[in-house]
Amino acid sequence: MKITDVKPIPTQPTEYSRRSSRTWTFVRIDTDEDVTGFGEATNYPGGGSLVVASTINLVREALIGEDPFDIDRLWHKIFRRYTYLGSRGLVTAVISGIDIALWDIKGKALGKPVHDILGGRFRDSIALYANGWFTGCETPEDFARAAAETVAAGYSAIKFDPFTHEMEPFHTGYVSGQISAEGEDLGMAKVEAVRDAVGMNVDVLIDAHGHYNVPTAIRIGNRLAEFEVGWYEEPVPPESYEALAQVRQNVAAPICVGERLFTRYDFVPIFEKRLADYIMPDVVWTGGISELRKIATMAEAYYIPVSPHNAMGSIQIVAGAHTMMTVPNFYRLEFSLAALEGYNAVLDKPLDIRDGALHLPSGPGLGFDLDLEFLEANPDPIWAG
Repeated sequence: MKITDVKPIPTQPTEYSRRSSRTWTFVRIDTDEDVTGFGEATNYPGGGSLVVASTINLVREALIGEDPFDIDRLWHKIFRRYTYLGSRGLVTAVISGIDIALWDIKGKALGKPVHDILGGRFRDSIALYANGWFTGCETPEDFARAAAETVAAGYSAIKFDPFTHEMEPFHTGYVSGQISAEGEDLGMAKVEAVRDAVGMNVDVLIDAHGHYNVPTAIRIGNRLAEFEVGWYEEPVPPESYEALAQVRQNVAAPICVGERLFTRYDFVPIFEKRLADYIMPDVVWTGGISELRKIATMAEAYYIPVSPHNAMGSIQIVAGAHTMMTVPNFYRLEFSLAALEGYNAVLDKPLDIRDGALHLPSGPGLGFDLDLEFLEANPDPIWAG
């Protein structure tokens, strides 16, 4: 079997994604035996999905004629091709989309689900934690009501950033790393209201989006610990392990990091310096199924749970789920309730979510194909133009 074509497919599939200019970039790989694989390489903000799509077009010629079963070798071929760019971030997003599609091809060709050829199942379904449940919420009372409704729908873990009223835009707005006293108190009131609404048997996970400097992150983290939060995510920007170490040493709340760390190499200091209680690598950013599996295995040696970041498109959640089916040290997979319409719109069948868990189909490969007619009818407007 040989690869005959590699094609990025940038799309804005729903009114929600169009309003927020959130483009999902999928990847299609064709072969000379009529086996087609699908992957995802979505990245935002800043038009990242289109940057990745353009780079996939540049990588295409390096893959034509290759054997799609040589997944690890092709991973390294692309990674080393761009070593003078650092090969992390943009390059690993490109690799992610290709890697996921290659695993889909291999599973289809062998007639097995991806998780079977990765090593088999540790579990029958994938536990989820809910994000995106708070659309339209403003007051602590709004958040409490929405949290209670989410838990009643079957989710026993929920996540939110209680400080977005002051700290937007996510990830990209860091300047001083500070928040006003009023903004901080309002955020804590939201956390208290949510905790009171859902009780102590639900994991309340807090995302800080890397917004804070060290003293601010420490102060907020210790206030959050009073509400027994399940984790405190990205308290400081990802560039400084030393800043993270200071926070880790001075905060009582559990720490989670990893969505903006790329490849196993970036996670080595996290493990060796004991900088996190949980890690959250992203399957469409860090290098695909292959790299997510390797990072999880490294974490297993340190008894650190893995909980993949999942805030992009539908292939991301499917690829992350297949990988986590094979991982003993799995905690939960992130799932956005706000994106469910978009997830299902681009797939050939809807996701099977019951009682806060994702149940994968038994079909070969990823078990899902993309609805290509729908994607063709809903392209990214800049890419299509």
